Amino acid sequence: MYAFEIERPTTLDAAKAAIADGGQALSGGQTLIPTLKARLADPEKLVSLHNIPELKGISTDGDGRICIKGATVHRAVADGASSYPALASLAARIGDPAVRTRGTIGGSLANNDPSACYPAGVLASGAVIVTDRREIAADDYFLGMFDTALDEGEIIIEVKFPVPQVACYEKFIQPASRFPLVAVFVAKFADGVQVAITGASGEGVFRWTAAEEALSANFTPEALDGIAMDPSPMIADLHGDKAYRAHLCSVMAKRAVKNAK
Repeated sequence: MYAFEIERPTTLDAAKAAIADGGQALSGGQTLIPTLKARLADPEKLVSLHNIPELKGISTDGDGRICIKGATVHRAVADGASSYPALASLAARIGDPAVRTRGTIGGSLANNDPSACYPAGVLASGAVIVTDRREIAADDYFLGMFDTALDEGEIIIEVKFPVPQVACYEKFIQPASRFPLVAVFVAKFADGVQVAITGASGEGVFRWTAAEEALSANFTPEALDGIAMDPSPMIADLHGDKAYRAHLCSVMAKRAVKNAK
């Protein structure tokens, strides 16, 4: 790594001041630290959010939404989001135990890796991302690979998840990285179904509207028969070509519908 300073504030106000003074926010660090080790980034100062109590915890608001603070680690979500089983299951299968102990929901969403798990859960749930400046609807938050609606220095304070009637997250894991090769989150609400896919597209997480329309009319795996994913925007690499990933979108979506609860 290049040399850098690190600050460990214990309040949100102190963290905001340190970031405004040129610091780079550090949440779980599961992406940032490897990036620093590879010398692909050279921040002069890191500002750890790990010691700020107001950025940790899980609660339920007056609208019945699961509210998860930005610096809450994956393991805590897996253990504490029992009222939203699909979300707890998603968190329980991120990476490995070391990653789940350090990685945070806010860090994952701020980074927006095109194969990250949380973006699919956030987008399919119609969640709201609360920052230190505003609230951002999930449909307006994800802008593309590693790109979000966050402004420079903006901190994710909390994510508010509406709880669907039934939901499921199914992913086809790439064994070496533990990232999904393709993963699908299906959530059925009273007014319709939302389907989000991660790992498949070079543009990152996206909603599969054709599948949503079919499943809103008939929430069965068979409703997806004959609905093909366009392979042109899919990722092609040594793990699978565009057509393979497009096919996996359908396979994993059907599994998610079948296993939704």
